[in-house]
Formats: sequence, C-alpha cells, structure tokens
Amino acid sequence: MIGIIDYLAGNLTSVARALNYLGYNCFISSYVKELKKAERIIFPGVGAAKSAIKSLKNFGLDQFLVESFLKGIPILGICLGTQVIFEFSEEDGGTEMLGLLKGKVVKFPQPLIWNGEILKVPHMGWNKVKWIREHPVFKGLDPDFEYYFVHSYFGIPENKEIICGITFYGINFVSAIAYKNLVAVQFHPEKSGKPGLQILRQFCEWNP
Repeated sequence: MIGIIDYLAGNLTSVARALNYLGYNCFISSYVKELKKAERIIFPGVGAAKSAIKSLKNFGLDQFLVESFLKGIPILGICLGTQVIFEFSEEDGGTEMLGLLKGKVVKFPQPLIWNGEILKVPHMGWNKVKWIREHPVFKGLDPDFEYYFVHSYFGIPENKEIICGITFYGINFVSAIAYKNLVAVQFHPEKSGKPGLQILRQFCEWNP
C-alpha cells in the first residue's frame, strides 16, 4: 500500500489516479497513524515553502518523514515535495526546511535571459531531462521524453553525486535526485504522460 501525504499542498488526486491506473493501491492522508501503515510514501505538493512547512509541523508529518527516511521506507518527492526535503529555502525571505538532504532551494535568477529573450518565471510547461546517473526509478527513459514542470524554485544538493537528472531553462537546474531510499523530481510525473507513469511504476517496484 502506498501512502500519499496530504499537507494541504494540493496535487493529490492526480497522483492517486495515476497510481490507480497503474494498478497500485494507495490512500491519501494527513494522519501519521494511518501513514505508518504505508509500505512506501509519495510526498507531492505545489505552493509556498513556508506554508508547507507549517502544515507539516501542525500534522506532525515533519517528524514522520524524517523517521520514515531513517527507517529506509521508499519515499518519492514531487515538485514542492522535492524542495521541502532540503535544509533551507530562499522563498519567503528564508525558510528552514526538513533537512533530509544537505543543500538549499533557490529561485530562478531575475531576469532569466536566454538568446536575448526574457524567459517567464515560473517555469511552466514541458521540458526534457538529461539523465546523468543511472537509477532503478529512472531506468529506460528516452532522452527525448518531456516532463511537465510548474515551479519558480529548485533545489541545489550539497552532494553532487546524488543528482540523477538536470534540465535546461535559461540555466541548468537539478530536476531529479536519488539518495538511499529517497528519490525526488522537480517535475510532475503524474502529469507527464507515458514517461511519468513509467517513473511512478518503477518507484512502486523499487526496493532500495
């Protein structure tokens, strides 16, 4: 059974629908007691870092995520869920995050210029991922596949060896990471068609 963490950051039903389509049982919950029954955890989300951390603490989910990570339970972070796992975010004047991984979250530079054109922020729409490190969750993905992004911030891990994928949008930024039993993507696999479903399936079958 897969637990999808609900910390009032939205984007939950689309993840559940994708998992159900793939044939995996899942449930959405804000309650630690229920989520402890999950064999693996998906940590999605959209929105602001500060409100996300506040909700996590209110529900006791911050400590639950730390404990789950230390226990070796497979965890998948998506979009905001990827940013929250770092130590610090520049958003909202600076916000302390969960600190599962050493590193920080930064905003795209302003203005963001490429070939004389000012690129819009947030980065919204389809883009490719350059896979630079092999990992079971990201295996077999065609380099020409595109994934759906909606974000203004991205994580910079201190340990560069955990980076699995990078994406170019005016600058290169980290779009996929993996460390021990934790994988995280800046894009939305549940909204990325066939390659996104492939990532979700491989996460559900992965035994770190």
